[in-house]
Amino acid sequence: MALLEVKDLHVSFRTDDGIVRAVRGVTFQVEPGQTLGIVGESGSGKSVATQTIMGLTRGAQVEGQALFEGRDLLTMGKTEMANVRGAKVGMIFQDPLSSLHPFYKVGWQIVEMIRLHDKEISKQAAKKRAVELLTLVGIPQPDRRVDDYPHQFSGGMRQRAMIAMAMALSPALLIADEPTTALDVTVQAQVLQMINRLQQEFGTAVILITHDLGVIADVADDVVVMYGGMIMEKADRVTTFKNFHHPYTEGLLLSLPAYGGDRERLRAIPGTPPSPITVPPGCPFAARCPYVMDRCRAEVPALEPAGEEAGHMSACWLPRNTAARQALRVKLGQMLPVSAEA
Repeated sequence: MALLEVKDLHVSFRTDDGIVRAVRGVTFQVEPGQTLGIVGESGSGKSVATQTIMGLTRGAQVEGQALFEGRDLLTMGKTEMANVRGAKVGMIFQDPLSSLHPFYKVGWQIVEMIRLHDKEISKQAAKKRAVELLTLVGIPQPDRRVDDYPHQFSGGMRQRAMIAMAMALSPALLIADEPTTALDVTVQAQVLQMINRLQQEFGTAVILITHDLGVIADVADDVVVMYGGMIMEKADRVTTFKNFHHPYTEGLLLSLPAYGGDRERLRAIPGTPPSPITVPPGCPFAARCPYVMDRCRAEVPALEPAGEEAGHMSACWLPRNTAARQALRVKLGQMLPVSAEA
């Protein structure tokens, strides 16, 4: 049984302008020790989906299931969910400065999180554990920095402190919501290496949410591509980059500077994402798709097997045959190098 299994998740919000359908029928699973990358542009629903799982979307209308170790997170009460957060599931948010309280020392915040879930541990023992965690995530002079305030830490160090807090109780699952977005490339690489090292040490499963396929290429085992609140494609990392099926995945890859070295210019995806309030009929990507057909504008394609690779799923009406799909790409001038042998 999967560690986390999300089934047909729908999340909507009532607003003055209408109902915002942020997540529409999302299904995925995470195995113990696995890294699942969820990728998509802003507004695709990737963060809302994971925050809903952890009960962090107040006022939302939620349907579906999120089975964690066989228990449905979506039906848990406040007390039961509080026992899961931190102890069983750790979370790292995009902006560590807003996640850490500015009035309290970093070490104190880690200590309080540890003591919240372990009533028997003393303050002294919890502080010793906090120093060990800061050492583990590479904070210099941790025995001194444990008494510093968040504003005394750099952006990269604050993110490391958040990772230390999230890993304090060795959770079975770590949800990292765009943990490297505000960091420079060097620090970003260090943070990703740190998450990977901690994952190897503790056997933790990781859900990594990002808009950056370059990050996904470095760390993910499996990839979920989201757009318009729906899953467009699911596959392992190699299939996602080498034998993808969905045009949206192709568009994301064409926007990478290092992908397809024979290209002279990057290719942006034209247009803008659909409104989550006024949801268009058919495929949500139809208005921006270079392969759009009449059927795309009328019918929503189901997420179905897309090739010979196990677990490769795509929500698109394009041919499942790689050669036929590539011939269509060449005809329309996309020319992204995809082959049946990839």
